[in-house]
Amino acid sequence: MSAPVVHAAGVGKRYGPTVALHDVSLTVRPGESHALVGRNGAGKSTLVSILTGLSGTDTGSVSFGGEPAPPLSKQDEWKARVACVYQHAMVVPQLSVAENLFLNRHARGGFAIGWKKLRRQASELLDSWDVRVPVDTPAGELSVEDRQLVEIARALSYGARFIVLDEPTAQLDSQAIERLFERMRHLRSSGVTFLFISHHLHEVHEVCQAVTVLRDARHVLTAPVEDVSRAALVDAMTGEQGGLSVRDAAVRDPLAVDADEVLTVDTLSGDGFHDVSLRVRRGEVVGLAGSNASGKHQVAETVYGLRSPTAGIVAVEGRRLPPGDIAAAVHAGVGCVPRDRHHQGLVLGHSVMDNATLSVLDRLGRGGFAPPKVRRSRGARALSDYGIVAAGPEQPVSDLSGGNQQKVVLARALESDPRLVVLINPTAGVDVKSKEALLAVVDRVRAEGKAVLLVSDELDDLRLADRVLVLRAGAVVAEHGAGWADSALVAGIEGAGPRA
Repeated sequence: MSAPVVHAAGVGKRYGPTVALHDVSLTVRPGESHALVGRNGAGKSTLVSILTGLSGTDTGSVSFGGEPAPPLSKQDEWKARVACVYQHAMVVPQLSVAENLFLNRHARGGFAIGWKKLRRQASELLDSWDVRVPVDTPAGELSVEDRQLVEIARALSYGARFIVLDEPTAQLDSQAIERLFERMRHLRSSGVTFLFISHHLHEVHEVCQAVTVLRDARHVLTAPVEDVSRAALVDAMTGEQGGLSVRDAAVRDPLAVDADEVLTVDTLSGDGFHDVSLRVRRGEVVGLAGSNASGKHQVAETVYGLRSPTAGIVAVEGRRLPPGDIAAAVHAGVGCVPRDRHHQGLVLGHSVMDNATLSVLDRLGRGGFAPPKVRRSRGARALSDYGIVAAGPEQPVSDLSGGNQQKVVLARALESDPRLVVLINPTAGVDVKSKEALLAVVDRVRAEGKAVLLVSDELDDLRLADRVLVLRAGAVVAEHGAGWADSALVAGIEGAGPRA
C-alpha cells in the first residue's frame, strides 16, 4: 500500500493551561475524501493549523507521503504539500482572479509585471482543472462557489495534492453543494485528496469514504463512512446517546387564535425579493425557507433594517418602521441574530460582557455611561442563561468556539427583551450540541410570548416553526404548517412543488 498522503501520530498541543490536542492521530490515504468531525472546541482547527504548517506540535509528528513535514520556516514547501480552503474568503477582493491565483509570484518582465503572461498563465491553470471563471473578474465579485474553486486552483498550482476544505458548504445552496461534490469527485479521480470538515453529517456520508471524530481534544474514532451511521457519529462527537433533540412545533399546543400580531410585512420589495407579505403573532415562530438565491435572507435583513426596501412596509405592533434604520428597529423592540456573526454580530476583540450588552448600553447607567460592574454582571448572567463556555465575562469572544460565539450573539439579541426576534441561520457553523442549546433558547423565548422570524438552511431549525413560508426567485410560493414532511418542503425549495 502506498504511503499516506498525511499521517499525524500522537500529536499534542497546549496553549498555556489549555489542552488543544492530546495524543491525536490521523491518517489520510491517497485519493480519498476523509471527513474530520467534532463539536466546536474539539480540536479540529488546531489540528488543521498543524497539518497546514501554521503552528507546530508540542508532541508527536506529522509526515507527508512518508517523509517528515518541513520546518515551519519553509512555507513554500508546505504549500507544495497541503492547502486549506476556509469558510471565509482568503482572496484579495480588489484584485482580479489572475492576480489572486499568482499572488506574490507574478510573472515579471524586468521590474514590471507581465500582465499578458499573467492572464495567459491564469487561464491555462483554470482550464487545466476545468474551472470556468473569467481571469479578469475582481475576486470580490465572485460567488462563494467560484471563489472556492479559485482557491482550490491556486493551491493546486503550488503542487499541493492534499486540500483541506473547512466548512465549504456553509454558504452554498443545495445545487452549488452538489456541484462542489461533483468537482471533488472529479479531482479525486485526478489524484487530489481531501480532508473534509463539516457539521452537516449527511454530507459526510454523501462525499467521504472515511471519517475521524475528535472529542474534547482527543481522537475518538476513525472508520469507513459506510460502517458508521449518522446517529453513531453524533454519539461519538458528544459522548452521549440519542443524537440531536429538537422539539417539533407539531407537538406543541396550538397558538391562541386571538394572539396579538407583532410583525406586519406588507407587499415588501427589495434587493432579491418582491411583494412579500407575512404576519407573525405573539408566541409564534414563522420560518422562511429557500435556496440562498431565493431572497429569504434579504427579507429578514430588511425587517431588521440591515437593508432598505424599494417598496412596502414593515411594522411592529402597528408601528411602521423607517426603512434601513437598525436603531429604530431595536427601539421598536426587534432583536436580531444576523447571518454573519463575525462581521455583523460580534466585536471579536471585545469581551463577552461588552458584546452581550452592546444593544442596551444606554439602559445600563445615567447619561449613557455603562459602569463596568453592571456590564460584568450582565455578562455573567449571559454565561449562565445561555450556557456559554468561557473563562469569565471578561474573556474576548475571539477566544471562544463558534458555538459559544453564536450564543453570545443570541444573548445580545435578547438582552433588550425584544417583542420580535429575527434569527438568520442561527445554528450555522456550530456543532450538534450547540445547535440543540441554541434551538432550546428559541423555543424558550417563543414560550415567553415573543414573536420569532426564523430564516435557516437547516430543516432541523425549521422544525420549531408553526408555519414555514417557502421563497423562490424572490417570491413566497408555498406555506407549510407544523409537521411538514421533508420531501414536501425540499420539493418547494427546489422548484419541484406547486406554487402557492
